[in-house]
Formats: sequence, C-alpha cells, structure tokens
Amino acid sequence: MFVGHFAVAMVAKARAPRLSLGALFVSGQALDLIWPVLVLAGVEQVKVDHTATAFTPLDFVSYPWSHSLLMTLVWSLVAFGIAKVARRSTLESATVSLLVASHWFLDFLTHRPDLPLWPNGPKVGMGLWNNEQGTLIIELLLFAAGIAVYLRVRPSVTRKRPWVFWSLVIFLTVMYLVNAFGPPPPSDAPGAMIAGPALAMWLLVAWGVAADRARTVSST
Repeated sequence: MFVGHFAVAMVAKARAPRLSLGALFVSGQALDLIWPVLVLAGVEQVKVDHTATAFTPLDFVSYPWSHSLLMTLVWSLVAFGIAKVARRSTLESATVSLLVASHWFLDFLTHRPDLPLWPNGPKVGMGLWNNEQGTLIIELLLFAAGIAVYLRVRPSVTRKRPWVFWSLVIFLTVMYLVNAFGPPPPSDAPGAMIAGPALAMWLLVAWGVAADRARTVSST
C-alpha cells in the first residue's frame, strides 16, 4: 500500500488537529522510512520478481526489523515516547503511535504472505496485490476519503496557497499510478537501487509540513 498510508495520516488530522501533517506522514510511513535504511545497510533484503504479485514486482525477501508485527508494536511504543516528550499530549502521542501501527495492518491487507509476525516467525498477508483492479479501487477510494476528511478539518485550503496542498495530492496520485502502470525495474536490479529512491519519501514529509502551514483558520 502507498497512498493509503497517506490517507490514514490525513484522517488522523481530525483526531489530533494540532499535529502537523508532516508529523502525521512520518508516523503513517514510519516503517517504510526505516526499511530503506536497513536494506542499504544490508540488514534487510528486497529483490525484483516479476511474478511476485499482479500489482508489484517487488519480493520483500526479509524485513523482520522494519515490518514484523512485533517490531511494529515496538516502533509504535518508541513513537509514543518521542511524541510524549515532544508534545506532552497523551492524545497526540496515542495518535502518532496508532498511525505507526496502522502501517502494518494496511500492509497486511495488500501484501502476499511475506509479513513476519516476529523476526524469523511465520509470515502473513491477505494478498490484495494479487488483484490489480481491487488494489487500485480500494486504495484510491481510501485516499479520496482521507483528502475529504483533511479538507473538513482544514476548510481554509481554498483561502491561502491551495496549490501547496493540491500539488502534493497530484504528485502522490501520479507517483502511485506510475508505480502501478509504469515499466517495472529490471530483474537484476540490486536491492539498493530499489530502496535508495524510497528515502525520497522524507521529501513528502517536508511537503506535508509546508502544505499544513499553508492553511490558516479564519479568526472570525
């Protein structure tokens, strides 16, 4: 899942409106921000397999420290502690923690059985990625719902620099469709070639911060 994680982060804005959209993006994408670092360090592995699923050619050979259920819960607790120190709000800290955990459960819906329950443990996954149309429908509907909720919380989107937010939405949509319908990477692509560009997701975090700051709530 890709835009679905961003959608859940936008929905969380209704629960914790004082949190920056960038902070919510970090939380919802935390596992995928950790993952490329571990792949580049040689701790986790990914390769290209054009028969992996109908939707993506990526074979996540090993990612127990970033994407196992047990470690997801650990990362969620770590995120709660960091947010508690930074924000001193139990509600906001819980929101951040739940967003981190949500990533695994959304991946559980889409991935084939490659998500370990714990490091070296049994692997699970419902395999929605084996149905390309189903994946597109569910994820794009989720993304649309996330945008709708966010706009309800931030109704001033049309009042000041709306292009910042809408350019982000367009970029995420285009990237999603390119990943879905664009040419797949070559079979011999090294893991670093796959994981390296994933570090660019930090730019989306910064973009989320800028988009949220572009909104102003009327004082009247």
